[in-house]
Amino acid sequence: MTVLIVVDRIEDWPDAMDGASITTSWDYLTNPAWHERKRLRVFNLCRSYRYQTAGYYVSLLALARGHKPLPDISAIQDFRLAFLPRWLNDELEQEFNRSLKSIESNRFVLSVYFGRNMAARHERLAKRLFNLVPAPLVRAEFEKRNTGWVLKAVRPIALGDVAESHREFLKQAAALHLASKTRSSRSKPARFSMAILSNPEEADAPSDAKALKLFEKAFSRAGFEVDFLCKDDLPHVGEYDALFIRETTAVNHHTYRFARAAERDDIVCIDDAQSILRCTNKVFLAELLQRHGIAAPKTIITHRQNIDELGEKLGFPLVLKLPDSAFSVGVIKVESDADLAAAREQFFKRSELIVAQAYTPTEFDWRIGVLDGQPLYGCRYFMARKHWQIIDRDGKGKAIPGRSDCPPIDQVPKAVLQAAVKASNAIGRGLYGVDLKQTEKEVLVIEVNDNPNLDAGVEDEVLGAALYDRIAGVFMERVQARTRGER
Repeated sequence: MTVLIVVDRIEDWPDAMDGASITTSWDYLTNPAWHERKRLRVFNLCRSYRYQTAGYYVSLLALARGHKPLPDISAIQDFRLAFLPRWLNDELEQEFNRSLKSIESNRFVLSVYFGRNMAARHERLAKRLFNLVPAPLVRAEFEKRNTGWVLKAVRPIALGDVAESHREFLKQAAALHLASKTRSSRSKPARFSMAILSNPEEADAPSDAKALKLFEKAFSRAGFEVDFLCKDDLPHVGEYDALFIRETTAVNHHTYRFARAAERDDIVCIDDAQSILRCTNKVFLAELLQRHGIAAPKTIITHRQNIDELGEKLGFPLVLKLPDSAFSVGVIKVESDADLAAAREQFFKRSELIVAQAYTPTEFDWRIGVLDGQPLYGCRYFMARKHWQIIDRDGKGKAIPGRSDCPPIDQVPKAVLQAAVKASNAIGRGLYGVDLKQTEKEVLVIEVNDNPNLDAGVEDEVLGAALYDRIAGVFMERVQARTRGER
């Protein structure tokens, strides 16, 4: 993707930069040639973002032209209105207390230029702010209180607000930012670009290293140039046409912010933010399945006032689940009123609502992979040895899964496939793993996962490379549709 730096006057940024072109705001706004350009990343470094100034219109028209402005117009509007997302304080609390602990005054202002600050001791904090606030130039204001430092304001700033003594450092920071993501040239340049978000250090990652390499090959075959991103690469999301999240997702997590950034920049993304929001909370899922008439184990949304009634209404044993539980963590089997009393405070410390379900023992759980509303694969995950779940854990928390097999999709019972597709369609049109239990009498949906496991030699047992190609094909179809202006 081509990078364009837009300034009010060429002398504001006189130096050429590798990987970027430079033009004026007036040229960008009035020259019809820019309207025709495709796949353009616009760094808006105008002197002001005030309403209806040239800087304001650069980001506004970039959005209309299908370009990707930084900052985008929603960021300018939000921060003009002094909108400060509450989670910024929670997300950064430890970092800015570490970074600012030696500051003696009660107020402090931090200037961040493309994720960097002139003081090395604030480098980590500057990078985190850049990741969270989508603007090349950011100013953050902090206030010291009895409990520590608090972020009072953070907003994108225009080039006119940058001190002259900072200009040279700003240009160096911009050059480093561009160089960090300059892609190598290829003999046959790919038509579109794909980013895969992954974390090699994650113990229970949704795809192992071999599967990630297979995805890379499949996306390349489909016509994508592929880069792997980590959590610190959030500012680079807008440089791509598609984003595939292969890291365990959560709402209060960088994976959700990546998905939201992709949504903001009109980038094809799996998992999309809505799917993450819907799938990662089991309270929501329980209500959703009930509303759509999808069979599930008998479920009660539990709070402090009704928890003592669970034994009578569900019988023992029963299952308690934290709303954001995953990989069998935060899910327990309760055998008696005494167990229920013991679990009570532990669970309510984490959430005001928890999910209680009737215990439904089966030899295995079905996991049906559904992509774009169509079954992709079917796996049977058997219970871990001498355990009631498909994953047991040792004393150190290491996962010990039961065995699994993946029969051809046409050998999966029709009722299982139908229930899986119906449940996934209630969420969206992404890639889902629907967990189900099949008894002699019925098929019950346990949950819908927005980030299902896709490991080499397991979920691809039947389809092999075709599984990865089908996912790459859906991405390509969606990217091409967006290029044509379709949604």
